[in-house]
Amino acid sequence: MMLDATQHFDKPLTADRLLGWHAALFPTGRSGLHKIRVGAWRDGARSPMQVVSGPIGHERVHYEAPAADRLDAEMTGFIDWANRQSDTDPVLKAAIAHLWFVTIHPFDDGNGRIARAIADWLLAQSEKSAQRFYSMSAQIRQERNAYYDILERTQKGTLDITNWLEWFLGCLDRAFDGTEITLAAVIRKAQFRERHANALLNERQRLILNKMLDGLDGKLTSTKWAKLAKCSHDTALRDILGLVEQGVLIKDPTGGRSTSYSFKET
Repeated sequence: MMLDATQHFDKPLTADRLLGWHAALFPTGRSGLHKIRVGAWRDGARSPMQVVSGPIGHERVHYEAPAADRLDAEMTGFIDWANRQSDTDPVLKAAIAHLWFVTIHPFDDGNGRIARAIADWLLAQSEKSAQRFYSMSAQIRQERNAYYDILERTQKGTLDITNWLEWFLGCLDRAFDGTEITLAAVIRKAQFRERHANALLNERQRLILNKMLDGLDGKLTSTKWAKLAKCSHDTALRDILGLVEQGVLIKDPTGGRSTSYSFKET
């Protein structure tokens, strides 16, 4: 679903496309143990459609969606707006589209995931590129508690959605920051492997070096090496000294009870 949304950003949003996304999310026709309508708007059989939490008998209603008999008109209006060229900033349009769709809540389940896909579809349109280095959808999942909070406050508030837009833009900014960190780590790994392409490494050395490149907590000592690689202290020390001889690691200058090692910087 997400690949279709972003790789085919130039294709219009249609009811059939949305229904296809929904069918892809629920191929068994069930959400958990419950049977749901798949590839179709909700029909009101479980009317009213409410977002609730809490134990049975003490449920809390977070939101009540429009009645099912309004869905055709609501979705037609939404889809027409989503495809229409306008002067609205494309990033703000993505934020509005997410809120609008999840407020209509046209499906029995999966509305949040599809709303995130719609937002990523519009963001890809704004960049005119199918190449993705960040995911707004993934960032929202990471911040799900704050997301549900601002969503509920917005849906229960007035027609002023400024706070929602501010949160969405902040979340997008944090998605960019996370991508920068990820790309920096990928580049660092690539450069490291290029520098030491001819190094002779055993499986234990590859394992620990990868952990170091991923951000190993604390200093690397022979004791920590032995624990991570599940080997003896003597074997760990031989592994480390072999990497020192090949110019991969260096002994840290700081003293102390345990000698530690770091990558040799070029």
